Amino acid sequence: MMFRGAEAARDIANLDDRGAYRPLKTAPNLRHGWALLISGVEALRQGARLFLSGELGVWRSYELGTLKPVPLRETLERQSGMYAVTKKITDRQATAMVMDFAERIGGCLKRILWPIAPGNPIASRPAEKRNAKARDGEMPLLCHEACNLLVAGRAKS
Repeated sequence: MMFRGAEAARDIANLDDRGAYRPLKTAPNLRHGWALLISGVEALRQGARLFLSGELGVWRSYELGTLKPVPLRETLERQSGMYAVTKKITDRQATAMVMDFAERIGGCLKRILWPIAPGNPIASRPAEKRNAKARDGEMPLLCHEACNLLVAGRAKS
């Protein structure tokens, strides 16, 4: 399937092979068999922004040493309303929540940089989810704060 222009990057990123909406753009369920034709550097930048939704900026901040991971406890303390219940989870439940979330949605390709709390990393993360360093020719997807899908999933369980 051929797509043209930077705006088409959003269309590619939004759907899986069955045509279902992909709420998590970094899940490994991106549709297959597509090509995107883009002309020019600025259009390429715009397409990357639409396709990766801010990941270029996150990676650049990491490379510059300015990216500040936000501990899960800090993210949960900001929650209110129906998500306020997430403030009450234990560290053990929080670790299980992270691992369960990744399994339930088919996984997330991001490498988790944030701890449960300062000095309390998520020890059960697989090795490929811990190393933020890029390999040759790679731009790693970096998770510097727990996403709203993770928090919402816990609040509903």
